[in-house]
Amino acid sequence: MEERSWSALALVLTLSLDGCVCSTYTLSDAAGLGREFDGIGGLSGGGATSRLLVNYAEPYRSQILDFLFKPNFGASLHILKVEIGGDAQTTDGTEPSHMHYENDENYFRGYEWWLMKEAKKRNPNITLVGLPWAFPGWVGHGKNWPYDTPDITAAYVVRWIQGAKQWHDLDIDYVGIWNERNFDINYIKVLRRTLDKVGLTDVGVIAADGDWSVAKSINSDPSLSDAVQVIGAHYPGTTTVPDALKSQKKLWSSEDYSTYNDEQGGGCWARILNQNYVNGQMTATIAWNLVASYYKDLPFGRDGLMTAEEPWSGHYVVNSPIWITAHTTQFTKPGWFYLQTVGHLDHGGSYVAMTDGAGNLTVVIETMTRDHSVCIRPPLPPFDVTPQNATFQLKGSFASIRELHLWRSRFNFKTKQPTLFEELRPLKVSGGSFTLNLCEDEVYTVTTVPSGRKGAHPEPPASSPFPKLYKDDFNNRNPPFSEAPNFADQTGVFEYFVNLSASGSHVSTLRQVLTQRPVTWVADADQTISVIGDYQWQNVTVACDVFMETVGKGGVFVAARVDKGGQLVRSAKGVFFWIFSDGTFKVTNDLAGLTVLAEGESGTRANTWYTMSLTVDGNYASGQLNGYTLWKNAVVLGPQNGWAAIGTRSFELAQFDSFSVAA
Repeated sequence: MEERSWSALALVLTLSLDGCVCSTYTLSDAAGLGREFDGIGGLSGGGATSRLLVNYAEPYRSQILDFLFKPNFGASLHILKVEIGGDAQTTDGTEPSHMHYENDENYFRGYEWWLMKEAKKRNPNITLVGLPWAFPGWVGHGKNWPYDTPDITAAYVVRWIQGAKQWHDLDIDYVGIWNERNFDINYIKVLRRTLDKVGLTDVGVIAADGDWSVAKSINSDPSLSDAVQVIGAHYPGTTTVPDALKSQKKLWSSEDYSTYNDEQGGGCWARILNQNYVNGQMTATIAWNLVASYYKDLPFGRDGLMTAEEPWSGHYVVNSPIWITAHTTQFTKPGWFYLQTVGHLDHGGSYVAMTDGAGNLTVVIETMTRDHSVCIRPPLPPFDVTPQNATFQLKGSFASIRELHLWRSRFNFKTKQPTLFEELRPLKVSGGSFTLNLCEDEVYTVTTVPSGRKGAHPEPPASSPFPKLYKDDFNNRNPPFSEAPNFADQTGVFEYFVNLSASGSHVSTLRQVLTQRPVTWVADADQTISVIGDYQWQNVTVACDVFMETVGKGGVFVAARVDKGGQLVRSAKGVFFWIFSDGTFKVTNDLAGLTVLAEGESGTRANTWYTMSLTVDGNYASGQLNGYTLWKNAVVLGPQNGWAAIGTRSFELAQFDSFSVAA
């Protein structure tokens, strides 16, 4: 039998009466405990992944939040990590900053504040983590590298933490550096000093939210080591490196999973949650993303722990990763400790065990096969699982346990009828041991904790497509949110605006507010754009009142059949109808404006309201300005479908009102 690297694994193999190979494993705290458990979490952001959640009507919105955060109900998450909005595209959209400009502070933009409060309302002990993906342009002084201005960047991040407490009574527990970008040793130290200077000594610093490479620098630089409380890696494939282990720091998989949330995604998550500790000694794992609440045709559609992408219908889906999470979270808490006696099962799968030090024991076992637990980013090493009997011998302070609660999930890939998070009859412990017959693609929790519960709400409404007729005059503001329902900003930030200088109907509008390109994380478009609607729309009329605030070089558009967003927005195609403040118009087949379908004089200028209307029918498009046909029968060969959209020529101020679409 090959030598095992984990400690205290029993080496007894026998053949059971049914022909199944058996193994015995010891669970004991007699030789001491392993690392402290820090929790399982979800990530809202990176970016705009919870965008549609806030638009759900009650009671459905609260039901979704219950499945995510309510203890002993659903996923019962221990950690919520959020993006510190930086005004830039960060995967599926932009999230607004608390400081668009140096002299501007507003701690009610976006929805992450609301989400953190809702999580705290359900679980007052939840750990809160913030991490920037991007920064407003002023932070980098016009450069795309905020480390050149470390004091400004650190002060910007610290103000977010202070604002969370001052305006929302939220205590942020940890803060990261810059998502998946090269770390800067000087900046990490400056951030730590800035936190300490304002009394935020309890806020831990996570570095570097990329790979493990910062560990080598931590080991060679005592002042850097003092500045960092957690080494966080993304998608580590369940493994770590010797330098990270040598550091004696907490090791987290601070972003993981990123997999379609069908049953195979649930299997992927089961493997990660166990094997991140078994293989890599990681004591926290955070899923990207928390909830797939963004248009599904954006990048990484449905990569959340559950799905809530239809606020117009109220429909949502509690996917398998929710119940796989519950196998761990409902029977443990941060502050528990892993046993040293954890490891791989001899015939495929793994097991972990944790204790609270007061006699409670929780064991989580997974037997996921390589064919049915595919992890997209990154794929885990292949391995085989065969049916097996596993006997667990309880020793040390657990030797007196006589009965254990038992929960099971079976994926049943052949029948496609999974049974998830099912409570079975308690296990009797006989002679200090218990035996489980383990089949392929199963997850078990064996525990002394009696409080597990598979929570349920009434079935949500049936799924339905985005309404074919849709209007928004932006007068029905929806506090505490700064964005209009269902608009998903892809470059730029579109916020409610009270136009005190306007008369008539244009008092409350939607305004694009950025005038400087942010410090970007991906290739933001040079134009700003917010999409809305059904990606399958083909023949539509999109209308909107528009107001350009930039003289001479300003411009706005309405669009249909927009085929790309998220990280791909720069290459978006569609039908874009533009008017400019120099008195011209243009119709293009792409957001970049390179393929021109029509152009001419419009007589438009800045600081005047206009009504634009774009109709696309089959292979032809036409446009109206203030009710008069400005151009018609432009030939459109593609794309054949896509979202509606509004936007601006550049990073410039512009307003939108009386938006409507008829599909």
